Parts: sequence; structure tokens; C-alpha cells
Amino acid sequence: MRSFKSLSEQEILALAISLEEEDARIYGDFAEGLKTDYPSTAEVLNQMRVEEDGHRHRLIELYRLKFGEHIPLIRRQDIKGFVYRKPLWLVRPLGLLAVRKETELMELETRRFYERAARHATDASIRQLLGDLAEEERKHSLRAEELESAQRASGALEEEADTRRRLFVLQVIQPGLAGLMDGSVSTLAPLFAAAFATHDSWETFRVGLAAALGAGISMGFAEALSDDGSLTGRGRPWVRGSVCGLMTALGGIGHALPYLISNIQTATWIAIAVVLVELGLIAWVRHRFMDSPLGSAVFQVVIGGLLVFLTGILIGSS
Repeated sequence: MRSFKSLSEQEILALAISLEEEDARIYGDFAEGLKTDYPSTAEVLNQMRVEEDGHRHRLIELYRLKFGEHIPLIRRQDIKGFVYRKPLWLVRPLGLLAVRKETELMELETRRFYERAARHATDASIRQLLGDLAEEERKHSLRAEELESAQRASGALEEEADTRRRLFVLQVIQPGLAGLMDGSVSTLAPLFAAAFATHDSWETFRVGLAAALGAGISMGFAEALSDDGSLTGRGRPWVRGSVCGLMTALGGIGHALPYLISNIQTATWIAIAVVLVELGLIAWVRHRFMDSPLGSAVFQVVIGGLLVFLTGILIGSS
């Protein structure tokens, strides 16, 4: 890697051209990734891409005037001092907050580069252009704030916040809730059947643990393989599957843990209390994120859990 101080003015201009070209393409990728869910932010990013292209054209014109047609390939990774950028723009779906943070870092880094490059340059025309570009990059931050204010006034930011909430519900809450419901309800029957059949806490715990882990693995794969998220907007399948499987296992393990207590009656009463807490949590999540009426959510969850619970007791006692 080269140090910045070792660069000639020709190499500084070549590096600046490379930076503007790369930044313009990144802004374009960001805009493409966000245009469906966040059109207002995508429009801002497209405007920034056009401005970066304008900077590149001005740099190329000055380079051609000073040094001719050939532009050596010098990239940010060839020079010490630049921040390594993770290829966030390749990830789908893009995170809005991550894109905004990356954009701020890009603008800050580019501005500092131009300020340092302008101090380093001795040619008047090169120094003037680099100084002008540094000032324009500084204005980008102010312009971004103005655009954000305009978006807020027009309601675009609120609309994007609603979209972000919907995506969070689709990609995290729904698979997590499905897993929690399955883990908390479906494992009741084998757990309490084992408790009433064996009257042995340790054996009951083993049955409950096996049921919880088995259900978690099954639900995780089922969710991951249900769809790839390309049409439904539900995000990456293996992320959804992991969330669903983990919540399923946790829902089942929660009321199996009390059976680590040696006294079977004490363990059973504590397990029943844990089940009530789990069912209440499920009802609250459905009310909070799925817009289900609280009374209806409580009724559906409790009735379903009660039926499975009684099924386990009847089978275990027979």
C-alpha cells in the first residue's frame, strides 16, 4: 500500500476519479435496493449519485487537460488511511438505518480526502478544484438534513417508518411468534403426559427437552423452506428459520425447566405458572404487533393451550 504523502498530483486526481466513480455506483446500488420499500430515500440517493457523477466529469476534464488521456488505476484499498467498507450494498434486503449510516461515513471520508488533497496540491487549478469539491461534500451533509426535513414535512419519513415496522413484523415478529406459539402449546401434551404417567421429574424434563428441541428443529426448517422472501418481502429464509426455530425451542424449554426440581408436584405447579406467563406473552405480542384485539387474542391462545394441556393430562393419567 502507498502512503498518501507519496502520491503525485496526477495520482491524487486519478484516485479522486476512482473514489467518485465508486461512490456513485454505491449510491446507485443503495437506491436500487431501497426503491421498493423506501422510495423517498432512494430518490435522495439517486440525486447524490448524479452529483458524484458530476464531480467525476469535472475531475476527468482537469486530468485530461493536465496529464493526457491515460488514467492510472488507483483505488482506495491501495492507499493507507482509508476506512475499509463492508460490501453492505450487496446485501438484500438493505437496512435503511445501515444505508444512512454508511452514506454519512462516505461523505465524511470523501470530504476529508479532498481537504487533505487540496493542501497537498501545488498546482493552482488542481488545488482550486479539490477545494471546491471539499466544500461541495461538506454541503452534502447540510443538504441531506434539509432533504430529511422536507421528507418529514411531507410525511415520507413517517411512511418509511411504517414500512420499516411492517418489514420487522414480516421478517422477525411473525416467524418468532409462530415459533413461540408452537413451542409453548404443542409441547404441553407430551410434557404433562410424561409428568402424570411417570411421576418422575427428571424423566419428565427429558421428555420436555426432547419435545422442545425437536419442535425447534422442525419449525426452523419448515419456516426456512416455506418461501425465499423474494415475492412476499419476508426477508432471508434462513434468518426467519433461525428466529422461528429458536423461539420454538425456548417456548418448549420454558415450562420444561421446572422439572429440574425433584418434587414432581412442586415442579408441575411451577410449570403451569410458566405456561400461563407464556400464553399471556403470546397474547400480548399478537395484540401489540399483529393488531389482534387483546380479548380475542387471550381467548384464542388460552383455549388452545388449555385443550392441549388437558389432552396431555388425560393421556398421562390413563
